[in-house]
Amino acid sequence: MIDIPELAAQHLDAARADQYGRSAGIVAHDGELRQTMIALTAGSSLGEHNSPNAATLQVIGGRVRVASADGDIEATTGQLWVLTHERHSVHAVEDSTFLLTTVTGVGRESHG
Repeated sequence: MIDIPELAAQHLDAARADQYGRSAGIVAHDGELRQTMIALTAGSSLGEHNSPNAATLQVIGGRVRVASADGDIEATTGQLWVLTHERHSVHAVEDSTFLLTTVTGVGRESHG
């Protein structure tokens, strides 16, 4: 069993010690499902990147801004947001941790 608040605290401590203010690690990986804990210190960002086929972002602590062509969305502690399929970036408005859940194989055709 995984203690999410404890894991978030560990990653936030690691992010505070990181020169770029970031820390991340896989929480669960089961086939095409992947969950990643990400911590960002206030003012740090994940640069613009492609969105996975399906993803949610759940803020464990803090406040983050997701910027995309669809506009900016701010999410705070306890909120869950379904990410769009647009390229986006993530900026920590304050020290933050979030659980990114992705499904990487949605829409793939099987070849057999």
